[in-house]
Amino acid sequence: MIAETGLIALWLAGALTLLQFILGAVGLRTDREAYFAAIRPVAIAQGLFVALSFLLLIWLFLRSDMSVKLVAMNSASVKPLLYKFAGTWGNHEGSMLLWVTVMGLAGAFIALFERSLKTRTLVATLAAQAFISLGFYAFLLISSNPFERMFPVPADGQGLNPLLQDPGLAFHPPTLYFGYVGLSVAFSFAVGAMITRDVGAAFAKAMRPWVLGAWIFLTLGITAGSYWAYYELGWGGWWFWDPVENASLMPWLAATALLHSVTVLATRDGLRAWTLMLAVVAFSMSMIGTFLVRSGILTSVHAFAVDPERGSFILALLALYIGGAMALFALRVGTVKEGSRFELVSREGALVANNLLLSVILALVFIGTLYPLFVEAITGDKLSVGPPYFNLATGPLALMLVAVMAAGPLLRWRRDNPRTLLNRISIPILITAASLFALALFTTGMSILSLLGMGLAAGVAIASFAPLWKRNLRRTPMHTYGMVIAHFGIAVALVGMASEASFTEEKLVAATPGDEIVVNNWKLKFEAIEPVAGPNWTALESRITAQYGDGALHPINPQNRMFAAAQTQTSEAALLTRWNGQLYVVLGDGDSEGRWQIRVWWKPFVTLIWYGGILVALGGLLAMVGRLRRGYKQRKQREFAEAML
Repeated sequence: MIAETGLIALWLAGALTLLQFILGAVGLRTDREAYFAAIRPVAIAQGLFVALSFLLLIWLFLRSDMSVKLVAMNSASVKPLLYKFAGTWGNHEGSMLLWVTVMGLAGAFIALFERSLKTRTLVATLAAQAFISLGFYAFLLISSNPFERMFPVPADGQGLNPLLQDPGLAFHPPTLYFGYVGLSVAFSFAVGAMITRDVGAAFAKAMRPWVLGAWIFLTLGITAGSYWAYYELGWGGWWFWDPVENASLMPWLAATALLHSVTVLATRDGLRAWTLMLAVVAFSMSMIGTFLVRSGILTSVHAFAVDPERGSFILALLALYIGGAMALFALRVGTVKEGSRFELVSREGALVANNLLLSVILALVFIGTLYPLFVEAITGDKLSVGPPYFNLATGPLALMLVAVMAAGPLLRWRRDNPRTLLNRISIPILITAASLFALALFTTGMSILSLLGMGLAAGVAIASFAPLWKRNLRRTPMHTYGMVIAHFGIAVALVGMASEASFTEEKLVAATPGDEIVVNNWKLKFEAIEPVAGPNWTALESRITAQYGDGALHPINPQNRMFAAAQTQTSEAALLTRWNGQLYVVLGDGDSEGRWQIRVWWKPFVTLIWYGGILVALGGLLAMVGRLRRGYKQRKQREFAEAML
């Protein structure tokens, strides 16, 4: 009965979502308070029902109910508990149910906690959120039922894709979904504001926490996904410009631009039309990412390949939502009043430059990702657009973006004096120049992009703390600390990227037990190959000891694993992390003469890439908490003042 109860809860959530949309649409048309009052409890109820449905699906996976087709196709009774839990969304139907669950709960949270918007704008926002959700409910209930029964009931399931049997599955997909859904909420706010012609600072302040939250989750999701692919796939790289990787990067780029734009609108009442457009673009990128991952159009270790019928359904949703949003924007943008003006040399001007650069980078990634698909659809020819294009096309622009980011916080709002600005940024410029000179003098083999990136990172690291200069640190707002930490995190990640690109050393050998491998200052001794067994796999494990210089010996044990349920072999890299980098070892195949392929990389400071990403997300979290606390205090002060009148 658990599966049937979950399906009933899903149908009820879908029906309540339809009711939520009708209440909003009719209420806005008739301007009747009864409809406005009813929409909040309906939104809360649909969030509770869809959450119940998802919790019941988790329970079916935890108890290994093989009578449910989804469980039988994606789980096994011998699978560790963590992967039974995470396996709930490690498939197409489960991940889509997670998507609508987060979307439903987001609508419920808006209904519960949003008090700053005008009533009509809030109702329009909830109606827009319901309209988006309806398409995904229809998709689940019509073509992707997660609770479908299976007869006869198999003795055991097929198990999860071995590449997904990693703790990263419990963290990476949910964080990305929270980010995608956060952008859908921002889009709903934008649609609500356009419908009611209420585009101003209040709308931006209500939308900003959702944009910031989405951006934080996308940052964490991309950072975690990069590290997961880095150690799981065994190729030694942290970003391959895979189309599905790009599917998460494109919404992040749009969300970053939207975050800066909505800040200008909330703080200075500027960039009104630009903010609306970016909200539409950010949501469009999340929809395009969903189509790429779930339509079966791509073959990737990250993608959920499904049949063309489902792909057509998603494509129809994409056309409906993006086309409708673009049409609404075109119809309403003429009615959006011009916001406050500003000079070119100002913080607003820097943020506009930031957004333009982000938009160009987004366009280049979009073209590079989708162009091969268009060519294949038209001509049947398969093309590959890889790292050479993306690095060359986006690298210089990314460095320009970082430079503008460093200068932005040093500018004054509205207008600034170029001469005094030059004085304020002189120290970061001098540090950048000195770093470039030192790197050119004492290093060899660095590409121009890596050299510029590492030199610029030094200047950005100093400039990121400039907003704290000559300030009372105790009275400095938390969101300022958040900005400082996020910008410093960019500098940290930039150092890691440049170092990994320029100073990585690699060696591939065919070794027999007793052989020694030398990479950089590391000496590795290959001692033996031993069989080992895990919860649902067996493996051949190499016993290797690694020594850095004349230091201590460290065991390092890469494996070749075989998963019996899926009849799949995976290569499990072994990592040894020091303060100045990572030793990365992969075990390949053996031959008839007893030799084994062993690939070794020494990657100086590569971990700074992910530490930087964590710092960026932490900065965003501090900024969000600070903004919410400030907004709460201001609201309480207003309520107190009104009560005293």
